[in-house]
Amino acid sequence: MSELSVKHLLGIKYLKETDIQLIFETADHFKEVINRSIKKVPSLRDITIANIFFENSTRTKLSFELAEKRLSADVLNFSASQSSVKKGETLIDTVNNILSMKVDMVVMRHPNPGAGIFLSKHVNASIVNAGDGAHEHPTQALLDSYSIREKLGDVAGKNVVIVGDILHSRVALSNIFALKLQGANVKVCGPKTLLPKFIESLGVGVETDLRKALEWCDVANMLRIQNERLDISYFPTTREYTQQFGVNKKLLDSLDKEIVIMHPGPINRGVEITSDVADSKQSIILNQVENGVAIRMAVIYLLASKIK
Repeated sequence: MSELSVKHLLGIKYLKETDIQLIFETADHFKEVINRSIKKVPSLRDITIANIFFENSTRTKLSFELAEKRLSADVLNFSASQSSVKKGETLIDTVNNILSMKVDMVVMRHPNPGAGIFLSKHVNASIVNAGDGAHEHPTQALLDSYSIREKLGDVAGKNVVIVGDILHSRVALSNIFALKLQGANVKVCGPKTLLPKFIESLGVGVETDLRKALEWCDVANMLRIQNERLDISYFPTTREYTQQFGVNKKLLDSLDKEIVIMHPGPINRGVEITSDVADSKQSIILNQVENGVAIRMAVIYLLASKIK
């Protein structure tokens, strides 16, 4: 059995293309498992995993927890809002206290970019980055690519546009790395104020006209406006943003081809996409959620197999 080239999953930029393919092949197997009547395998019976979330999360946290339980791991859940972090404890102290309880793997979401990298240098456990600020969100990018592969057969050569708040989005950055690594063509689209200054240095195209972007693409990944990260006003009003960068059914139906609509969630219905688009047959949003469990099972399983 081949293995990952990394001990941690800190970001897509540390992976090779062969790592992504191995994760996908493993996820294919687990996807079959979670669709059985008995959805559990005893693969990680002796592994303990701590989920440490310093930032709010619904989908990602549930998805990781379900993945861990499907693999029969022992799971510890830690939410920073109810913890000693509120009393001034440092990240290293928090994690070392958890590790002294003999944990093998830590799944961590943190508001500061690079928190997972910092941690991996100081503790012995395997670290999975579940999102670090506006930096990376590797498992989301993996499940997005996996969903494209499932829907269109392959990621290589496909045209993918990422629409919305690129500046604050860890999903966008991880997706750009993952899609480029697999040979897709990538463009970003959004208000100029929400596009990073040096985005083209990542080898992606920039398009500020949504209609042109949709006519070019096979897949549109719609991001929400991250109100919790907007420290200043980046566009006049939400209504104006929606008029220029929101996708509705009328716009979709006016294209001369059927494109695939994706969204990492949570959706702000009526802002970046309308309900009739989110719930249309072109949308693979719920497939992404299902694939998230299989991808996270694959990542945890492959990293656990490297724990001696």
